[in-house]
Amino acid sequence: MIKILKWLGYLIVGFALLFAGFLAYVTITDYKPAEVLPLSVKNNKEQILKKGQPFSITTFNIGYAGLDKNEDFFMDGGTMSGSSSKKQTMTNLKGITSFITNERSDINLIQEIDKNSTRSYHINEVNDLTKRLPDYSNTFAVNYKVPWVPVPIFHPLGSANSGLLTLSKFKISDSHRYKLAGQENWPRQQFDLDRAFIESRMPVDNGKELVLINLHLSAYDKGGKVRKQQLKYLSAYLNKEIQKGNYIILGGDWNHAIPTTDPYLFPTTEKWPDWLQKFPSSFKPAGFQWVADKTIPSTRSDDYPFKKGRNFQAVIDGFLVSPNITVKNVKGHDLGFENSDHNPVTAELVLQ
Repeated sequence: MIKILKWLGYLIVGFALLFAGFLAYVTITDYKPAEVLPLSVKNNKEQILKKGQPFSITTFNIGYAGLDKNEDFFMDGGTMSGSSSKKQTMTNLKGITSFITNERSDINLIQEIDKNSTRSYHINEVNDLTKRLPDYSNTFAVNYKVPWVPVPIFHPLGSANSGLLTLSKFKISDSHRYKLAGQENWPRQQFDLDRAFIESRMPVDNGKELVLINLHLSAYDKGGKVRKQQLKYLSAYLNKEIQKGNYIILGGDWNHAIPTTDPYLFPTTEKWPDWLQKFPSSFKPAGFQWVADKTIPSTRSDDYPFKKGRNFQAVIDGFLVSPNITVKNVKGHDLGFENSDHNPVTAELVLQ
């Protein structure tokens, strides 16, 4: 009995040292970019935005081409931590690419696109998508870079290299990655996303600029604590840009119920989930306008595979535009969450 207890003690100490070493490794190798990083614009275009001429813009969280209608996700109460198969990932990616090709928006804002992640079978989705869309420039920024995420224990999420992608048919003069404020406590932050947004500055024919923001705010932060810090950072950023008199568009996955929309318009058997926050009334700058389709859900709950009438649905994807931009139309695309746990949203806008 003494020998058994002795070896059991050695085993416990061994596991503890191994775990401590792992925590030290992920802490030392943690992705810690500067607050502002310049980004390269590949395949840049020469076409210039024109005042008074309509253009279209789509935002689409593609869920790493793994969260199709038959999937769930462990952070939302499900069991899965990645795509069901490499074949299904490619099927989803082709479906997403087909939508973008057929919709033909002038600008596309993509979130949750992987470059080299376990959850998407290490498919370089950025390369695959951009090769199939040669009419667009492309700008990528990392917002999730972790060597190994050890949960769930029996099917870990694994390595992650993922981010945001901006596609444009218009010239981009320069682009930057901005690190958003707010982080989870150690060691959770070492396995969490490093939230950021892509700023793309686009010249307009009247001498002004369009400041285009591609963002993906936090989720699963208890009480929306981190999201409050992110919105405060965005407010400070916007105040500086407003003073310059430029055009401003913010688009992406806000992980908040967008004002003017109501999740309870969509039948469900589930309660309002903890991950969905309401926007603080103080956030929206004076004169800015929310642009979202309140009739089409842009996301679903991931505790179960999708079944209409069961999963909770809401509108969390859309745009916020400055007062000098006219909104001609906005449309949510009901794709039935076929290839992602989000539906895309398209707006038609005019610079005044």
